[in-house]
Amino acid sequence: MASSGIRRAAGKTPVPGGVSASNVSASTVAAPPRVGEQIQRLRAERRMTLDDLSRAAGVSKSMLSEIERDKANPTIAVAWRLTNALGVSLDSLFAPQKAPEAIAVSGPHEIPTLSGHEARYQLRVWGPIELAGKFEWYELTLQAGGALVSNAHEPGTREHLTVLQGAIEIEAAGTTRRLKAADTARYVADEPHAIRNVGKSEAKALLVVIHG
Repeated sequence: MASSGIRRAAGKTPVPGGVSASNVSASTVAAPPRVGEQIQRLRAERRMTLDDLSRAAGVSKSMLSEIERDKANPTIAVAWRLTNALGVSLDSLFAPQKAPEAIAVSGPHEIPTLSGHEARYQLRVWGPIELAGKFEWYELTLQAGGALVSNAHEPGTREHLTVLQGAIEIEAAGTTRRLKAADTARYVADEPHAIRNVGKSEAKALLVVIHG
């Protein structure tokens, strides 16, 4: 039989560039990013269901499910539609994930703040975004006469409020209680409820929401 002209060293598989596989260290071969895992994480962070993302991206639910489970690789066109619907850039989807920091520190300018100017309140969102809809905590500031009035949350949701400064009134389940500094109220939040500043000066509180 004629020789193929390629000489193979025993136990070695030729790879591009003439380097044998046995000489390639694991550190020089980067594992491809798990695109499906990234999409699933981004979707969860945005509290989107499979149906939500499917409709927003114009990708079938069955295909999206396969992609998220890394059973199918999306084409560039499909990946672009998904990232566009998720509000991230295409290149970020394929970027390798960084290892989590042992201690992650956020400065004051990195803390999201929600303001109700007419209701005279401010909420600083201390909880991480990935826990939104499960477990949330805030610093609530109420100006004199200010109020945070909420609709019912999911069934089983409860709120825990500790007054840090001032005088606050809680209204929940047809009951009203007045709190002073260092008091803590725990109450049902799966029906309409309200937090009001009943003092003459600014009031502050730690508000923890545990969703049902």
